[in-house]
Amino acid sequence: MDGTLVDSEKLWDVALQELAARYGGSLSASARAAVIGTSQADAMRIVHDDLGQPQRDWRDSAAWIDARILELFRGGLRWRPGALALLRAVRAAGVPTALVTSSTRPLVEVALDTLGRDSFDAVVCGDEVVAAKPHPEPYLTAARLLGVPIARCVAIEDSPTGVASALAAGAAVLAVPAEVPLPPTDGVHQLESLTGADLELLAALLGEPPA
Repeated sequence: MDGTLVDSEKLWDVALQELAARYGGSLSASARAAVIGTSQADAMRIVHDDLGQPQRDWRDSAAWIDARILELFRGGLRWRPGALALLRAVRAAGVPTALVTSSTRPLVEVALDTLGRDSFDAVVCGDEVVAAKPHPEPYLTAARLLGVPIARCVAIEDSPTGVASALAAGAAVLAVPAEVPLPPTDGVHQLESLTGADLELLAALLGEPPA
């Protein structure tokens, strides 16, 4: 979701830097990049370590971030280039589609006002799985909810954590970097943006002709 479908990572920048300022510090660029695509618990621990305050309870920080992000999300979300067109094409073709995100359900519910609640047959949030990305559980859960083998799924990701999760699950992976560069990875097709991406490309990633 964040950075793949909608351009929300900049809103996370605002919230994370405000949190760091509340704690009397400033979040480094390397720490900001490291939290992209991670679970809430891991993200807050990265922030705390970066600020030299590892003793803080990640739950307290996560609660503050959630409240602030909800405010920012309600101000509106912008689509990433090509994302809406591809999502519409997939839905028009009747392809089962799931949203797999590290964000929590309350944030996702607000984002769905932009994304469309009928855009997905299943939604898997970061607080609804035991093991978050980069563990394969989120994508395996999505495939199970869709009722399709994971090997027949194409995952579209923008972060190293998400790519690792999808690969570990056994999905084909289309990587579209947003805020952080993605190194070339065996088995991962990479594009600069989703502009021009279509059903034929997704089918090709599975080694099949389009349905």
